[in-house]
Amino acid sequence: MYIDSATIITIAGVLGALTAIGAAAYRVIKWFQEQEKQTKDIEKLRKQEKKDIEDMQDELCLLTYAVLACLKGLKEQGCNGPVTEAIGKVEKHINQKAHRQEE
Repeated sequence: MYIDSATIITIAGVLGALTAIGAAAYRVIKWFQEQEKQTKDIEKLRKQEKKDIEDMQDELCLLTYAVLACLKGLKEQGCNGPVTEAIGKVEKHINQKAHRQEE
């Protein structure tokens, strides 16, 4: 078999086309893998965010009880007026929040 320049050019063209198709397929596969990784990362972040929100809610609950205790201590020492009003508002808030969580 005789290989002339036209045959070499044809073989080079075919190899170039196969390389281009392979590179395009590789990029498509990598893109899908990256999308899957991003989806998993987003789900992981959502779970972490949910946990962080729950932790902050627990901390806010504790702080609310601490503020109520401080206000009651002030009332026991004879402070009236705004202290009594604040105690009522905090207790009302705690009561409403408790009833919403039960539903």
